[in-house]
Amino acid sequence: MHNIVCNKAIDLIVPYLKEKAYKQVVMVADKNTYAAGGSIVREQCAESGIACHVILIQPNSIGDVVADEASIVQCMLEITNATEVLLAVGTGTIHDIVRFVGSRMMKPFISIPTAASVDGFTSAGAPLIIRGFKQTVQAIPPEAIFADTSILMNAPKRLTAAGFGDMLGKYTSLFDWSFSHLMAGEPYDKELAAETSAALEACVMNMDAISRGDEKGVTILMNSLIESGIVMLKFGMSHPASGAEHHLSHYWEMEHIQHGKPQQLHGLKVGFAAIEISKLYHQFADRVEYMRSMDSPLITNAELYAKLMEHWDELKSRIKGIPQPEKLSEMLSLTGGSPDTMPIDANAVARGLKHAHTVRDRYTLLRFINEEVNE
Repeated sequence: MHNIVCNKAIDLIVPYLKEKAYKQVVMVADKNTYAAGGSIVREQCAESGIACHVILIQPNSIGDVVADEASIVQCMLEITNATEVLLAVGTGTIHDIVRFVGSRMMKPFISIPTAASVDGFTSAGAPLIIRGFKQTVQAIPPEAIFADTSILMNAPKRLTAAGFGDMLGKYTSLFDWSFSHLMAGEPYDKELAAETSAALEACVMNMDAISRGDEKGVTILMNSLIESGIVMLKFGMSHPASGAEHHLSHYWEMEHIQHGKPQQLHGLKVGFAAIEISKLYHQFADRVEYMRSMDSPLITNAELYAKLMEHWDELKSRIKGIPQPEKLSEMLSLTGGSPDTMPIDANAVARGLKHAHTVRDRYTLLRFINEEVNE
């Protein structure tokens, strides 16, 4: 994959199109992302004799641009057999639409992020809303990414905070990945886990720069988001970067859709969910320790409890490696994503913690707590 993250990266897109001999391109954006970067690319294409048709994805009835059936069909209807490549200009939603449409219409696509807001730019999976329910469909990754730091720096602060929130979610997703391996035999790769952890730590070590939104900050954040996505591509599944915190986020998203409420930024929901999952997992560790001191099994399944005890020292250590919820909240707030601004009340949190484990077939600690732990 051809990845460019630098100032004026947008000026390298047309030379790349020429190098690949692309003459018929279709740009997919929304009104805001077209203004942020799409219009420049279109002008440069026109000056270079490259035909560039623009599709502006229309918002739904409540004003959200979403990756649903309507957006997919709108996109498909404007792509012809002559189209050689698609340009995804935007953030997560635009990329999800394009990667799915490209996979089904056998068209490659190029990623042009307009904010460092999600780690899904390099993903091969497309989270789509189908009949009100979120499901991830296998699609294709981009053949190249051109992330222009001058554009990323001008993105709304909440979008950068969302990208940081998506990275903070790796604390809990990495734990859940190891938990699923130890307790359910799900596949695991120690080296890839270390790569994701390194990308996360790069963000945490530089969160002051990220909070300022300067070139250093957005470059580190964007590279970390790309690295997280590449690890998922290498592994072939989303385990390295998506655990209970993503399932909780998806649950809230589906609730909002079903009740006609405006959507919140994915990364901010993930960051907020990571805070709640951290709280739950630390409480679980304390409870296990207390029940052990009382010589009282936490679950009735003796075989499963034996397996938990077999791996408990490692699991307990990994839970301790997840920052306490107060620390996660402080970090997210520093970058402009204060949990206090999230319109998700205590009842929605409680419902999510009870039901979000059913969103994906993944053996997270959240699933274990809901299905195995005695009340």
